[in-house]
Amino acid sequence: MKLGAFSVSLAVNDIKASKAFYETLGFSVFGGELEKNYLIMKNGESLIGLFQGMFENNILTFNPGWDQNANTLENFDDVRAIQTHLKSNAVTFASEIEETATSGPASFVVLDPDGNAILIDQHV
Repeated sequence: MKLGAFSVSLAVNDIKASKAFYETLGFSVFGGELEKNYLIMKNGESLIGLFQGMFENNILTFNPGWDQNANTLENFDDVRAIQTHLKSNAVTFASEIEETATSGPASFVVLDPDGNAILIDQHV
């Protein structure tokens, strides 16, 4: 199964302080909007998202259809096919894609055995 680009989405209390901290570690802003309280930061192939006030806990994030530079991949597993596969394997869902959505952007959240959230978020 091809899950696409991987990043960690961090729930932060002070996005400006977090931005400065991760810049010290060599990350630079790759996307997002500071004024909207979210940034995507990159260091080499490593991606992190900083999100202030958007969710309570950190989230593992995969983006089917994207590489680590947010370029669209020619071949990838659609998020709906991934959801179908996980449902058939009794994975616990926190949110699902509506079955009427047949293509394009969509997302769902599954929980690992310890309750950690994993967001599968397709933008293409």
